[in-house]
Amino acid sequence: MQTVTRGFDPKDRVQFGPKAIPALAAAARELAFLLDRGYDVKHASTFVGDHHLLSQRQRMALARAVSPAASLEERRRKRLERPPAALALDGFNTIITLEVALSGSLLLRGMDGTLRDLAGLRGSYRVVDKTHRAAELLLARLAALGVERAVFYLDQQVSNSGRLRELLLQMAAGGPVRVEVTLDPGVDGLLSRMEGVVTADAIILDRCSSWYDLNSGIVRDMIPGAWVLDLFG
Repeated sequence: MQTVTRGFDPKDRVQFGPKAIPALAAAARELAFLLDRGYDVKHASTFVGDHHLLSQRQRMALARAVSPAASLEERRRKRLERPPAALALDGFNTIITLEVALSGSLLLRGMDGTLRDLAGLRGSYRVVDKTHRAAELLLARLAALGVERAVFYLDQQVSNSGRLRELLLQMAAGGPVRVEVTLDPGVDGLLSRMEGVVTADAIILDRCSSWYDLNSGIVRDMIPGAWVLDLFG
C-alpha cells in the first residue's frame, strides 16, 4: 500500500510555525471576541483574516478552532468525563484525525479541547497505510476504557465507506468490544440526536445529548510524535 501523509501541506511548517504563532493567536482572540458578540463565523474570520493578512488555510484553522463562549459552556456541560458502556462514533471524523496525527500533519486543539484537522473529506476517501494503525489504536483504547459496544457511523455517499466498514469489522472480530458499523446518508443528523457521541464536529457537539473526547487521549498517550497546535494554551 502506498505511503500517504494524510492532511499534509508543505506550507504548514511556515504558516503554523513559531514565527506565525503570535499573529495566529491574536487573530484567534479577536475572532472569539466577535463570535461572542453574535458575528457570523464566515464574515468574522474573513474580517480578522484580512486584518492579519492570513492565508486561506490559516483562516480555516481559526474557524475550526474558535467557538463562542455560549457554545463552549454548553459543550462543557454535556461532556462526559468517563465513557459510557456504549459509544456512537463519527467514523470518518474520528479515523481521519488519527490518520493525520500518525502522519505528523497539523492538528488543532479547539477551544473546547477537541482535536481537529484540516484534511477535508469532500466526498472522497480511500484507505491508506495509516488507516489500519488508526483503527488499531481506536479499538485498543475502547477496550482499555471498558467500552462494551461501539457503533461507527460512516457517510454512505463517501467513496470507500464500504471498504472502511469491512476493515473495522474484520479488525474488531473476536475482540472485547462489540463493534457495529452503520452506513447512512445522514450521519450528522443521526449523531446530533444521540448520547455518548464521539466526534469533533462542532455542529454535532452543539446538538447531541452528550459526548466523549476519545481522540485526545489516544493522541496524547499513543501518538507522542503528533503535531498539535494549541493557540489558547
